[in-house]
Amino acid sequence: MIDEAVRCGYSKCRAELPPPGPQGGRRRSFCRDTRWPGGRTCAQMARAERDALDALGLDAGRATFQLDADRLREHVDALRGPVAELAAALELVRARLDEVEGGALAAVETANRGAAEAEAARVDAQQARERAERDARAAREQAAQAGEERAAAVEQAAAAARQALEATEALGAARQQAQEAVEGRDRTEERAREADRRAAEADQTARAATAGAERAAAEREAAQARSEEWRVETEGLRARLSEAREEAGRASAELVAGRDEGLRLGEEAAAAAAEQDRLQTELGVVEAARREAVQALATEREAGHRVEQELAAARERADAESALRARADAELERARRHGTDELRAMITSALRDAAPS
Repeated sequence: MIDEAVRCGYSKCRAELPPPGPQGGRRRSFCRDTRWPGGRTCAQMARAERDALDALGLDAGRATFQLDADRLREHVDALRGPVAELAAALELVRARLDEVEGGALAAVETANRGAAEAEAARVDAQQARERAERDARAAREQAAQAGEERAAAVEQAAAAARQALEATEALGAARQQAQEAVEGRDRTEERAREADRRAAEADQTARAATAGAERAAAEREAAQARSEEWRVETEGLRARLSEAREEAGRASAELVAGRDEGLRLGEEAAAAAAEQDRLQTELGVVEAARREAVQALATEREAGHRVEQELAAARERADAESALRARADAELERARRHGTDELRAMITSALRDAAPS
């Protein structure tokens, strides 16, 4: 929005002037009631200001009251050297700040890369530890299973040993029966020999005693009958002896088979024990690997801590360099303001000197 209000012509007042009255007329150029030090009005102050500018060679007709080009050039030339030196110093400071900032950024990138590598190493170590724990659990389970298999093998070996013992006892009983059968056969043969001897005696008695022939014949028939019975009994005993021998052979075969089964179960138990020892060894290796993984994880964490410390130091250096740059910019701005303030002070002093006392 354009400001169309008419304002006071004194540069330090610039108050809005009231419009003309009902009778019309020309607008006023200065305030009527405003007073300045010494009781002077705005018109008097504006006149003194124009006189001071005329005395300084300034164009009073311009609204901005700019200095004469030659005098302004002298002031600019006087300030150009210090400003150029300050600008060169600031450029050096900026270059140094850029270098430091680049180094800080590189350090930050290195620290971030180291932190990423440390995190990756930590993840790898964590995965290795988890794998080691899984392997350890599997090894424990295998060891437990091997122990169970070993216990089962020992139980089977004990059962086979019991079977072998029972077979041995059966073989002993069969041998006892065979011995008894042999003894019975011997007794039967002795009886047969005794019967033959008696038959011979009977024959002799029959030949010797004709009178007792019938009795001897009867006795001989009875003896023959008993001999036949004894022969049948002997055949039965021989059959029982054969059966006992066959039973003893089967018992011996079962004993041999039981011994072989016991040996096989013993070998399986030994193999299970060896497998358990191997699993225990593997468990020790896995445990050592887990400890190494934990130690590597601790080392990586320490390295990550060192990287974080270096990153913090780099950030502190970057903050210090930023503060230095801010101070340098402030110095430059203060130098610029100082030059402008000095110029304004010169103008104000000239105006003050030119003002009527």
